[in-house]
Amino acid sequence: MPESARAIRWGNPPWTIDFHPPARMVPEEVDVAVVGGGFSGLSAAVSLRRLDPQKSVALLEAETIGAGASGHSGGLVLAETSAGDLPGLGNVLAGFSQILRELQIDCDLTFPGVWELGRKNYLPNSPVSWTDSGDLRAVGEVPGGSADPGKLVSGLARAADRAGALLIEHARVENVVFGETSRLEVGDQQLRAKHVVFATNAQSLEVSGLAGRAAPKFTLAMATEPLTAQQLEALGLASRRPFYTTDFPYLWGRLLSNDGVVFGSGLVHLDDWRAFSEIDIAAGESAELMSRLEKRVRGLHPVLRDVRFAHRWGGPILIGDKWRPVFARHPQSSRAVVLGAYAGHGVALSVYLGRWAADAALGRKALPEWDTD
Repeated sequence: MPESARAIRWGNPPWTIDFHPPARMVPEEVDVAVVGGGFSGLSAAVSLRRLDPQKSVALLEAETIGAGASGHSGGLVLAETSAGDLPGLGNVLAGFSQILRELQIDCDLTFPGVWELGRKNYLPNSPVSWTDSGDLRAVGEVPGGSADPGKLVSGLARAADRAGALLIEHARVENVVFGETSRLEVGDQQLRAKHVVFATNAQSLEVSGLAGRAAPKFTLAMATEPLTAQQLEALGLASRRPFYTTDFPYLWGRLLSNDGVVFGSGLVHLDDWRAFSEIDIAAGESAELMSRLEKRVRGLHPVLRDVRFAHRWGGPILIGDKWRPVFARHPQSSRAVVLGAYAGHGVALSVYLGRWAADAALGRKALPEWDTD
């Protein structure tokens, strides 16, 4: 399916990606090939060039920069991983912030903290008091905040382009023959690379070696039109803290810079990642989940009963074993690194691990051992 048709079916998130590289041919050979043009791949590409400007780097994106999970993220910035603080992880938020400072990327990043909401064991004087399968109130607060995904993708792409990485759109990697120098098959073209970084997350799972190791899902979100200061105060969101529930039914959300509120929930389960191309948020299970989410949002608080929604969209996520992200050598090659399966924690973590993947590809830093118990 043409990307434009898929983009329509996936809806319209409230941000745009305003940078795309000029059309380029796939080179015959590079030192490092990066597969995937989202947060992880772009972070790895720019980091590779900055860490070792002598190395040639080509990033191959099957469609357009940010067309997958990154451009359809909700922009919620969380610390750690969906499985918590894994051994050797380090400070994700600090590392993410440092990368943005170094690259001079302005993506409306804020760290007001994040409300954890629940249906029991409330905090005293919880600012949030909603109705959603019981009384939903604040039960805790964790580090984090929000960012504009469009500005983040665009900023990373510009930085990678300035650093000399070759960003190539509409270059789907269909197969890889691994060896001391791997051969990437891109349509009728071939690219030889000494090292490869796979950053395709929930798509191209056979190429990345993640088929059968992680579950692809499609998740949904919607954003209201701008609310007044009085309405935000009534909702308990005047602090501009994002939120997510610690129990089920799950709900997450955050404020936009225009004072609209994003609400997200729901998962479409896929047997094959290729089904992403057929998903339409206006039809089938996705439409049912979207309708259910809208009904929930309208019932949360009287302020939201007649609210209008300016944006509805969905995007892919990947969930790994025990909710741990994948960050390891490719099962077929020690010269290839695979990262993904962020399970909703991808905004900061993907950029942070993208830098780490560059270090690993250059032999400067070891990978963690998160796949072992």
